[in-house]
Amino acid sequence: MAKHFFTSESVTEGHPDKVCDQISDAILDSILKQDKNAHVACEVTATTGVVHIMGEITADCNIDTTAIARKVIKDIGYNDPKCGFDGNSCAVITSIDSQSPDIAMGVNESYELKDGENDVNNQIGAGDQGMMFGYACDETKELMPLPISLAHKLAKQLAKVRKDGTLPYLRPDGKTQVTVEYDDDKVLRVDTVVVSTQHDEDVSLEQIRADIIKYVIEPIIPSELLDDNTKIFVNPTGRFVIGGPVGDSGLTGRKIIVDTYGGFSRHGGGCFSGKDPTKVDRSAAYYSRYIAKNIVAAGLAKKCEIQLAYAIGVAKPVSIMVDAFGTSKYTNEQLAKAVEKVFDCRPNSIIEQLKLRETEYLPLAAYGHMGREELGVRWEDTDKTEELLRAIG
Repeated sequence: MAKHFFTSESVTEGHPDKVCDQISDAILDSILKQDKNAHVACEVTATTGVVHIMGEITADCNIDTTAIARKVIKDIGYNDPKCGFDGNSCAVITSIDSQSPDIAMGVNESYELKDGENDVNNQIGAGDQGMMFGYACDETKELMPLPISLAHKLAKQLAKVRKDGTLPYLRPDGKTQVTVEYDDDKVLRVDTVVVSTQHDEDVSLEQIRADIIKYVIEPIIPSELLDDNTKIFVNPTGRFVIGGPVGDSGLTGRKIIVDTYGGFSRHGGGCFSGKDPTKVDRSAAYYSRYIAKNIVAAGLAKKCEIQLAYAIGVAKPVSIMVDAFGTSKYTNEQLAKAVEKVFDCRPNSIIEQLKLRETEYLPLAAYGHMGREELGVRWEDTDKTEELLRAIG
């Protein structure tokens, strides 16, 4: 591609869409702690003064969804009426039904099991049709693209300096964006950094800009990637007092590119939050990341994209695709054959391998689901590299 630019964005936990993601996953976590086999598809909307929890849940337990939602909102930082949205006083509406029996009959007993293939990993079928993508590259130690990695770190730092009192005038909503200049696949420099943060109304733009550069941007962006031509924009509209669900309505699953690879990889369209792991939108996306990361960690490619595709009620994927973008000495077909030898992509196997019924999902609902090595999630492990090397010969 020669020289080119690529941009990725992230958002803070106070962004209205992320508020909804976190409520959805907090409800899922609460249910799975009591019933690991529960079927959950929980979505949330939020706007001025109102949170609406809806979806399909079949579980052998009782939870207080209103209390869970209020706790999430207050923990994020919306606990003061001055922000315009307050977890203590907002209305919480719940509209929950049980899972459709037409869907359950395919999930609870797979097509293969009905056809006499009595393998333990054929016990459940895919919870929906669709395709999921995973990606890895060697740009960062966690094998994530640099633009989304830096954007997430900026967003987390923005929340940190708000919560630890370094910049007490900040409010929970915020967005970050990083543009990286490349020469082919080589990172050259950071070209542009954008940080937009909600704030108290009595703070000047000059102070906000100076503080964000000093306490957010400089500690995160490596100095060797910055130069005299790097452009920095802080609150470029000039004012960001009204934010969160008051400034814009929120919805679960509306930040799927933030949740994954910042646009570096293709996306099948399904979101993660609020879905139990029988939903391949979630589990197969994690597993495809696991496969791609192990391929790159094994040195078989510098970057790699995996696609898994499923039919509802069928355990085995209908297709497995590997694309190394010409960065491997092996063909994509050779890599795909090695993947099929090493990785069992049936939903029940994915759930067991990645321990998805024991995973806590709320911490993943902000700042990305991929590259989160600090959370100890299994799909970030690189424990299959030796098997891959043996399989490819």
